[in-house]
Amino acid sequence: MKIAATDAVQDLVREQGERLYVWARVHGCCTGKLALLEAGTAVPAGGARRFRRIDAGGFALFLDMGGQPLPGTLVLELRGRRGKIAAFWNDQAWVG
Repeated sequence: MKIAATDAVQDLVREQGERLYVWARVHGCCTGKLALLEAGTAVPAGGARRFRRIDAGGFALFLDMGGQPLPGTLVLELRGRRGKIAAFWNDQAWVG
């Protein structure tokens, strides 16, 4: 798996403890279930997760893809005025 993290993401993760968590969260909608990626520098609250540790070159990346295989590329960017980390599965917002 290739990790494409912007310099801004790498700097933020290093400043906040050198750990980044990325996990799939299932959302229900009118057409069925959709799994989206969430990301943060703190362990997500609620529910047991099975994170897989990956060296991301400068920080530790912990992934829980919800039973899906790893993507070919995991894209990590900062979004919005508050600089929230956004994760994309093979350049898509959803998993699969």
